[in-house]
Amino acid sequence: MSDPNASALAIAIQTRIPVLLWGLPGTGKTAAVVAYAKARQLPIETVIASIRDPTDFSGLPVPLPDGTVAMAPPAWARRLAQAPGGRALLFLDEISTAPPAVQAALLRVVLDRTVGDLTLPEGVSIVSAANPPEVAAGGWDLTPPLANRFVHLDWEGLDAEAWGDALVSNDWPAPNGVPTLPDNWEEDTRVRALIAGYVKFKPTSLQQVPKGETDAGRAWPSRRTWSNLAALITAARAVDAGFEVQAVLCAGCVGPGVGGEFLTYLRESNLPNPEDLLKDPGSYKHPDRGDLAYSILVAVSEAAVRKPSKERQVAAWTILASAAKAGGADVGAVAARRLARATKPDVARTAEQSIRAYLPVLKATGALGGGSA
Repeated sequence: MSDPNASALAIAIQTRIPVLLWGLPGTGKTAAVVAYAKARQLPIETVIASIRDPTDFSGLPVPLPDGTVAMAPPAWARRLAQAPGGRALLFLDEISTAPPAVQAALLRVVLDRTVGDLTLPEGVSIVSAANPPEVAAGGWDLTPPLANRFVHLDWEGLDAEAWGDALVSNDWPAPNGVPTLPDNWEEDTRVRALIAGYVKFKPTSLQQVPKGETDAGRAWPSRRTWSNLAALITAARAVDAGFEVQAVLCAGCVGPGVGGEFLTYLRESNLPNPEDLLKDPGSYKHPDRGDLAYSILVAVSEAAVRKPSKERQVAAWTILASAAKAGGADVGAVAARRLARATKPDVARTAEQSIRAYLPVLKATGALGGGSA
Protein backbone atom coordinates (compact mmCIF):
# COMPACT_ATOMS: atom_id res chain seq x y z
CA MET A 1 0.00 0.00 0.00
CA SER A 2 1.47 3.35 -1.02
CA ASP A 3 2.11 6.14 1.46
CA PRO A 4 -0.84 8.60 1.33
CA ASN A 5 1.56 11.53 1.79
CA ALA A 6 3.73 10.33 -1.10
CA SER A 7 0.66 9.96 -3.30
CA ALA A 8 -0.54 13.42 -2.26
CA LEU A 9 2.88 14.85 -3.14
CA ALA A 10 2.80 13.23 -6.58
CA ILE A 11 -0.69 14.58 -7.24
CA ALA A 12 0.27 18.10 -6.16
CA ILE A 13 3.35 18.09 -8.38
CA GLN A 14 1.34 16.93 -11.39
CA THR A 15 -1.39 19.52 -10.85
CA ARG A 16 1.38 22.13 -10.36
CA ILE A 17 -0.10 23.34 -7.08
CA PRO A 18 2.78 24.41 -4.79
CA VAL A 19 3.38 21.90 -2.03
CA LEU A 20 5.29 22.23 1.25
CA LEU A 21 6.70 19.21 3.07
CA TRP A 22 6.97 19.58 6.84
CA GLY A 23 9.21 17.14 8.65
CA LEU A 24 11.98 16.71 11.17
CA PRO A 25 15.59 16.94 9.95
CA GLY A 26 16.76 13.73 8.34
CA THR A 27 13.36 12.35 7.31
CA GLY A 28 14.31 12.30 3.62
CA LYS A 29 12.31 15.26 2.31
CA THR A 30 15.03 16.34 -0.11
CA ALA A 31 15.80 12.76 -1.17
CA ALA A 32 12.13 12.09 -1.93
CA VAL A 33 11.78 15.19 -4.12
CA VAL A 34 15.03 14.50 -5.99
CA ALA A 35 14.01 10.85 -6.49
CA TYR A 36 10.62 11.93 -7.84
CA ALA A 37 12.24 14.30 -10.34
CA LYS A 38 14.63 11.59 -11.46
CA ALA A 39 11.84 9.04 -11.88
CA ARG A 40 9.75 11.46 -13.95
CA GLN A 41 12.80 12.75 -15.88
CA LEU A 42 12.17 16.29 -14.70
CA PRO A 43 15.04 18.79 -14.54
CA ILE A 44 15.25 20.03 -10.95
CA GLU A 45 16.72 23.19 -9.48
CA THR A 46 17.33 23.18 -5.73
CA VAL A 47 17.43 26.59 -4.07
CA ILE A 48 18.26 26.85 -0.36
CA ALA A 49 15.94 29.65 0.70
CA SER A 50 17.65 30.27 4.04
CA ILE A 51 20.92 31.41 2.45
CA ARG A 52 19.38 33.54 -0.28
CA ASP A 53 18.83 37.27 -0.53
CA PRO A 54 15.45 38.77 -1.52
CA THR A 55 16.94 39.78 -4.87
CA ASP A 56 17.50 36.09 -5.65
CA PHE A 57 13.71 35.88 -6.03
CA SER A 58 12.56 39.41 -6.85
CA GLY A 59 15.39 39.95 -9.34
CA LEU A 60 18.54 42.06 -9.34
CA PRO A 61 17.96 45.68 -10.50
CA VAL A 62 19.89 46.35 -13.72
CA PRO A 63 19.85 49.86 -15.27
CA LEU A 64 18.99 49.90 -18.97
CA PRO A 65 20.24 52.40 -21.60
CA ASP A 66 16.77 53.97 -21.86
CA GLY A 67 16.81 54.93 -18.21
CA THR A 68 14.50 52.14 -17.02
CA VAL A 69 15.43 49.30 -14.72
CA ALA A 70 15.12 45.58 -15.42
CA MET A 71 14.84 42.99 -12.65
CA ALA A 72 17.29 40.36 -13.85
CA PRO A 73 16.45 36.78 -12.81
CA PRO A 74 19.15 34.50 -11.33
CA ALA A 75 20.77 31.68 -13.28
CA TRP A 76 18.62 28.95 -11.71
CA ALA A 77 15.45 30.65 -12.95
CA ARG A 78 16.84 30.99 -16.47
CA ARG A 79 17.69 27.28 -16.48
CA LEU A 80 14.14 26.40 -15.46
CA ALA A 81 12.77 28.62 -18.22
CA GLN A 82 14.88 26.72 -20.76
CA ALA A 83 13.82 23.24 -19.60
CA PRO A 84 12.77 20.93 -22.46
CA GLY A 85 9.05 21.16 -23.04
CA GLY A 86 8.75 23.72 -20.25
CA ARG A 87 8.53 20.93 -17.65
CA ALA A 88 10.75 21.12 -14.58
CA LEU A 89 10.71 21.18 -10.79
CA LEU A 90 11.79 24.01 -8.50
CA PHE A 91 12.69 22.78 -5.03
CA LEU A 92 12.83 25.48 -2.34
CA ASP A 93 14.56 23.90 0.62
CA GLU A 94 14.73 25.13 4.24
CA ILE A 95 11.98 27.65 3.65
CA SER A 96 11.13 27.97 7.34
CA THR A 97 14.61 29.35 8.04
CA ALA A 98 14.24 32.04 5.39
CA PRO A 99 13.89 35.48 7.02
CA PRO A 100 10.63 37.41 6.54
CA ALA A 101 12.12 39.62 3.80
CA VAL A 102 13.01 36.54 1.74
CA GLN A 103 9.59 35.03 2.39
CA ALA A 104 8.01 38.22 1.06
CA ALA A 105 10.13 37.98 -2.10
CA LEU A 106 9.00 34.37 -2.55
CA LEU A 107 5.31 35.31 -2.80
CA ARG A 108 5.36 36.00 -6.55
CA VAL A 109 7.59 33.01 -7.20
CA VAL A 110 5.24 30.57 -5.49
CA LEU A 111 1.94 32.00 -6.73
CA ASP A 112 2.76 33.46 -10.14
CA ARG A 113 5.97 31.53 -10.98
CA THR A 114 7.60 34.89 -11.62
CA VAL A 115 11.25 35.53 -10.79
CA GLY A 116 12.31 39.11 -11.41
CA ASP A 117 11.05 39.95 -14.89
CA LEU A 118 10.98 36.28 -15.92
CA THR A 119 7.80 34.19 -15.86
CA LEU A 120 8.53 30.49 -15.57
CA PRO A 121 6.70 28.06 -17.88
CA GLU A 122 3.35 26.68 -16.73
CA GLY A 123 4.90 23.22 -16.61
CA VAL A 124 7.21 24.12 -13.72
CA SER A 125 6.10 22.58 -10.43
CA ILE A 126 7.14 24.03 -7.07
CA VAL A 127 7.96 21.96 -4.00
CA SER A 128 9.26 23.33 -0.72
CA ALA A 129 10.55 21.70 2.43
CA ALA A 130 10.68 22.96 5.97
CA ASN A 131 11.55 21.89 9.48
CA PRO A 132 9.09 22.93 12.19
CA PRO A 133 10.26 26.25 13.69
CA GLU A 134 10.93 24.67 17.08
CA VAL A 135 13.63 22.41 15.60
CA ALA A 136 14.86 24.65 12.78
CA ALA A 137 18.14 26.49 13.17
CA GLY A 138 17.12 30.13 13.53
CA GLY A 139 13.67 29.31 12.21
CA TRP A 140 10.68 31.56 11.69
CA ASP A 141 6.99 30.82 11.43
CA LEU A 142 5.89 31.12 7.84
CA THR A 143 4.04 34.34 7.12
CA PRO A 144 0.31 33.75 6.50
CA PRO A 145 0.40 35.05 2.88
CA LEU A 146 3.19 32.61 1.98
CA ALA A 147 1.75 29.68 3.95
CA ASN A 148 -1.61 30.11 2.23
CA ARG A 149 -0.04 29.54 -1.17
CA PHE A 150 0.90 25.92 -0.38
CA VAL A 151 -0.73 22.59 0.25
CA HIS A 152 0.97 21.42 3.45
CA LEU A 153 2.02 17.78 3.87
CA ASP A 154 3.52 16.19 6.98
CA TRP A 155 6.49 14.06 5.97
CA GLU A 156 7.64 11.20 8.19
CA GLY A 157 9.87 9.44 5.69
CA LEU A 158 10.32 5.73 5.04
CA ASP A 159 9.52 3.22 7.75
CA ALA A 160 12.35 1.14 9.18
CA GLU A 161 11.97 -1.78 6.76
CA ALA A 162 11.74 0.35 3.61
CA TRP A 163 14.60 2.55 4.80
CA GLY A 164 16.78 -0.51 5.42
CA ASP A 165 16.07 -1.91 1.96
CA ALA A 166 16.91 1.43 0.37
CA LEU A 167 20.11 1.73 2.40
CA VAL A 168 21.35 -1.70 1.35
CA SER A 169 20.48 -1.23 -2.31
CA ASN A 170 21.33 2.48 -2.35
CA ASP A 171 18.14 2.89 -4.36
CA TRP A 172 15.91 5.48 -2.71
CA PRO A 173 12.31 5.14 -3.89
CA ALA A 174 10.49 8.05 -5.46
CA PRO A 175 7.08 9.14 -4.12
CA ASN A 176 5.42 7.75 -7.19
CA GLY A 177 2.30 6.41 -5.51
CA VAL A 178 -0.17 7.42 -8.23
CA PRO A 179 -0.13 6.97 -12.00
CA THR A 180 0.22 9.85 -14.36
CA LEU A 181 -2.86 12.06 -14.45
CA PRO A 182 -4.92 11.68 -17.62
CA ASP A 183 -5.15 14.69 -19.92
CA ASN A 184 -8.88 15.09 -19.18
CA TRP A 185 -8.57 14.92 -15.38
CA GLU A 186 -10.13 18.37 -14.94
CA GLU A 187 -13.34 17.55 -16.81
CA ASP A 188 -15.22 16.06 -13.83
CA THR A 189 -17.09 19.00 -12.29
CA ARG A 190 -18.48 17.19 -9.24
CA VAL A 191 -15.82 18.10 -6.69
CA ARG A 192 -15.93 21.80 -7.55
CA ALA A 193 -19.71 21.70 -7.29
CA LEU A 194 -19.53 19.91 -3.93
CA ILE A 195 -17.14 22.49 -2.52
CA ALA A 196 -19.34 25.30 -3.85
CA GLY A 197 -22.37 23.71 -2.17
CA TYR A 198 -20.53 23.09 1.09
CA VAL A 199 -19.27 26.67 1.35
CA LYS A 200 -22.61 28.15 0.27
CA PHE A 201 -24.44 26.38 3.07
CA LYS A 202 -21.59 26.87 5.57
CA PRO A 203 -20.14 30.28 4.64
CA THR A 204 -18.04 30.58 7.82
CA SER A 205 -15.76 27.91 6.36
CA LEU A 206 -14.73 30.06 3.40
CA GLN A 207 -12.07 32.18 5.13
CA GLN A 208 -10.62 31.41 8.56
CA VAL A 209 -7.24 32.97 9.30
CA PRO A 210 -5.88 31.41 12.54
CA LYS A 211 -5.05 33.82 15.34
CA GLY A 212 -1.84 32.11 16.44
CA GLU A 213 1.32 32.77 14.39
CA THR A 214 2.28 29.10 14.21
CA ASP A 215 -1.18 27.97 13.04
CA ALA A 216 -1.32 30.85 10.53
CA GLY A 217 1.93 29.49 9.07
CA ARG A 218 0.31 26.18 8.16
CA ALA A 219 -2.88 25.20 6.25
CA TRP A 220 -6.10 27.18 6.71
CA PRO A 221 -9.25 27.86 4.69
CA SER A 222 -9.29 30.67 2.15
CA ARG A 223 -10.68 31.22 -1.31
CA ARG A 224 -7.30 30.19 -2.72
CA THR A 225 -6.93 27.00 -0.70
CA TRP A 226 -10.49 25.86 -1.43
CA SER A 227 -9.73 26.31 -5.15
CA ASN A 228 -6.52 24.31 -4.71
CA LEU A 229 -8.42 21.58 -2.89
CA ALA A 230 -11.00 21.36 -5.69
CA ALA A 231 -8.25 20.69 -8.23
CA LEU A 232 -6.37 18.25 -6.01
CA ILE A 233 -9.39 16.12 -5.06
CA THR A 234 -10.53 16.07 -8.70
CA ALA A 235 -7.05 14.86 -9.67
CA ALA A 236 -7.02 12.28 -6.87
CA ARG A 237 -10.35 10.86 -8.01
CA ALA A 238 -9.16 10.78 -11.61
CA VAL A 239 -6.47 8.25 -10.59
CA ASP A 240 -8.67 6.42 -8.06
CA ALA A 241 -6.68 7.61 -5.06
CA GLY A 242 -8.50 6.52 -1.91
CA PHE A 243 -9.92 8.49 0.98
CA GLU A 244 -6.62 8.34 2.89
CA VAL A 245 -4.98 10.40 0.16
CA GLN A 246 -7.99 12.72 -0.05
CA ALA A 247 -7.85 13.19 3.73
CA VAL A 248 -4.20 14.25 3.50
CA LEU A 249 -5.09 16.74 0.77
CA CYS A 250 -8.07 18.16 2.70
CA ALA A 251 -5.98 18.74 5.82
CA GLY A 252 -3.08 20.08 3.76
CA CYS A 253 -5.21 22.68 1.99
CA VAL A 254 -7.78 23.94 4.50
CA GLY A 255 -6.43 22.58 7.78
CA PRO A 256 -7.28 19.47 9.80
CA GLY A 257 -10.45 20.88 11.41
CA VAL A 258 -12.32 22.19 8.40
CA GLY A 259 -10.62 19.60 6.22
CA GLY A 260 -11.94 16.76 8.37
CA GLU A 261 -15.47 18.15 8.29
CA PHE A 262 -15.37 18.53 4.53
CA LEU A 263 -13.94 15.04 4.08
CA THR A 264 -16.94 13.62 5.95
CA TYR A 265 -19.23 15.69 3.71
CA LEU A 266 -17.34 14.43 0.66
CA ARG A 267 -17.65 10.82 1.78
CA GLU A 268 -21.40 11.09 2.40
CA SER A 269 -22.19 13.05 -0.79
CA ASN A 270 -22.29 10.54 -3.61
CA LEU A 271 -23.27 12.82 -6.48
CA PRO A 272 -24.43 11.28 -9.76
CA ASN A 273 -22.15 11.78 -12.72
CA PRO A 274 -23.37 14.89 -14.57
CA GLU A 275 -22.48 13.23 -17.87
CA ASP A 276 -24.94 10.43 -17.11
CA LEU A 277 -27.65 12.97 -16.28
CA LEU A 278 -27.02 14.91 -19.50
CA LYS A 279 -27.42 11.69 -21.48
CA ASP A 280 -30.66 10.87 -19.66
CA PRO A 281 -32.15 14.04 -18.11
CA GLY A 282 -35.28 12.14 -17.14
CA SER A 283 -33.23 10.17 -14.60
CA TYR A 284 -32.71 13.24 -12.39
CA LYS A 285 -34.08 12.74 -8.88
CA HIS A 286 -34.31 15.92 -6.84
CA PRO A 287 -32.65 15.42 -3.42
CA ASP A 288 -34.33 16.46 -0.21
CA ARG A 289 -31.15 18.23 0.93
CA GLY A 290 -30.65 21.67 -0.58
CA ASP A 291 -26.84 21.48 -0.49
CA LEU A 292 -26.78 18.28 -2.54
CA ALA A 293 -29.35 19.61 -5.02
CA TYR A 294 -27.28 22.76 -5.41
CA SER A 295 -24.10 20.77 -6.07
CA ILE A 296 -25.75 18.44 -8.60
CA LEU A 297 -27.29 21.30 -10.58
CA VAL A 298 -24.08 23.34 -10.56
CA ALA A 299 -22.13 20.29 -11.78
CA VAL A 300 -24.65 19.67 -14.57
CA SER A 301 -24.65 23.28 -15.79
CA GLU A 302 -20.86 23.49 -15.65
CA ALA A 303 -20.50 20.26 -17.62
CA ALA A 304 -22.88 21.58 -20.28
CA VAL A 305 -20.95 24.86 -20.49
CA ARG A 306 -17.50 23.27 -20.65
CA LYS A 307 -18.44 20.92 -23.49
CA PRO A 308 -21.25 22.80 -25.21
CA SER A 309 -23.65 21.33 -27.72
CA LYS A 310 -27.31 21.98 -28.34
CA GLU A 311 -28.31 18.54 -27.05
CA ARG A 312 -26.29 18.86 -23.84
CA GLN A 313 -27.55 22.34 -23.03
CA VAL A 314 -31.17 21.45 -23.73
CA ALA A 315 -30.72 18.44 -21.44
CA ALA A 316 -29.24 20.70 -18.73
CA TRP A 317 -32.22 23.05 -18.94
CA THR A 318 -34.56 20.03 -18.72
CA ILE A 319 -32.83 18.96 -15.49
CA LEU A 320 -33.03 22.48 -14.06
CA ALA A 321 -36.73 22.62 -14.92
CA SER A 322 -37.29 19.32 -13.11
CA ALA A 323 -35.57 20.77 -10.04
CA ALA A 324 -37.75 23.88 -10.18
CA LYS A 325 -40.89 21.75 -10.49
CA ALA A 326 -39.80 19.88 -7.35
CA GLY A 327 -39.46 23.16 -5.47
CA GLY A 328 -35.76 23.70 -6.07
CA ALA A 329 -35.79 26.86 -8.19
CA ASP A 330 -33.91 28.73 -5.47
CA VAL A 331 -31.02 26.25 -5.26
CA GLY A 332 -30.93 26.00 -9.05
CA ALA A 333 -30.62 29.76 -9.58
CA VAL A 334 -26.81 29.84 -9.65
CA ALA A 335 -26.68 26.96 -12.13
CA ALA A 336 -29.34 28.63 -14.27
CA ARG A 337 -27.43 31.91 -14.41
CA ARG A 338 -24.24 30.11 -15.42
CA LEU A 339 -26.02 28.13 -18.12
CA ALA A 340 -28.02 31.11 -19.42
CA ARG A 341 -24.87 33.12 -20.14
CA ALA A 342 -23.67 30.33 -22.44
CA THR A 343 -27.02 29.45 -24.03
CA LYS A 344 -27.31 30.30 -27.72
CA PRO A 345 -30.58 31.56 -29.26
CA ASP A 346 -31.34 28.27 -31.02
CA VAL A 347 -30.93 26.38 -27.72
CA ALA A 348 -33.10 28.96 -25.94
CA ARG A 349 -35.90 28.50 -28.45
CA THR A 350 -35.83 24.71 -28.03
CA ALA A 351 -35.60 24.88 -24.23
CA GLU A 352 -37.98 27.83 -23.82
CA GLN A 353 -40.44 26.00 -21.57
CA SER A 354 -37.65 24.78 -19.29
CA ILE A 355 -36.08 28.24 -19.05
CA ARG A 356 -39.36 29.90 -18.02
CA ALA A 357 -39.04 28.62 -14.44
CA TYR A 358 -35.93 30.77 -14.00
CA LEU A 359 -36.89 33.86 -16.01
CA PRO A 360 -37.43 36.16 -12.99
CA VAL A 361 -33.97 35.53 -11.54
CA LEU A 362 -32.31 35.58 -14.96
CA LYS A 363 -33.85 38.95 -15.82
CA ALA A 364 -33.06 40.38 -12.41
CA THR A 365 -29.37 39.45 -12.68
CA GLY A 366 -28.92 40.26 -16.38
CA ALA A 367 -27.99 36.67 -17.19
CA LEU A 368 -29.87 36.57 -20.48
CA GLY A 369 -27.02 37.90 -22.57
CA GLY A 370 -26.36 34.55 -24.21
CA GLY A 371 -29.60 34.82 -26.15
CA SER A 372 -32.02 32.95 -23.86
CA ALA A 373 -34.50 35.82 -23.66
